[in-house]
Amino acid sequence: MGTNPTLGFLLHDVARLLRKHFEQQARHIGLTRSQWQALAYLSRNEGIHQKALAEMIDVEPITLQRIIEKLMERGLVQRRRHETDRRIWLLFTTEEARDLLGDMRVIGDATRNEALKSISPADRQKLFEMLETMKSNLVEACRCTADKEN
Repeated sequence: MGTNPTLGFLLHDVARLLRKHFEQQARHIGLTRSQWQALAYLSRNEGIHQKALAEMIDVEPITLQRIIEKLMERGLVQRRRHETDRRIWLLFTTEEARDLLGDMRVIGDATRNEALKSISPADRQKLFEMLETMKSNLVEACRCTADKEN
């Protein structure tokens, strides 16, 4: 008798396989997973400072610095000084990065469509609603736990 996977393991496996298949399809672009993740988050948060972006993608600032340097070498990211605080560098994507992100969105859409191909539109909608509810529940639970620790 086999055991059913727990929710955490199942979610982890689905996320891992989505990333793996995306990477297989996007290999020709030549970015690492951490590079395309940083680029994707940056594109939704233009002008963010490096520390905030590192927190957002859950990496150490020094790790993100290396990723950003590689993206800058490829001409995909620019650093600009903050207007009032010259110690702070703000990050922006370049036109080349925005074109690349368009290609990545097409690959991402195809990857998601493959994952969802035998799931009805109504079930897809319900799945997204349930995952959003779970996310909200966990954000609140984490917030409550952090408040108790402080």
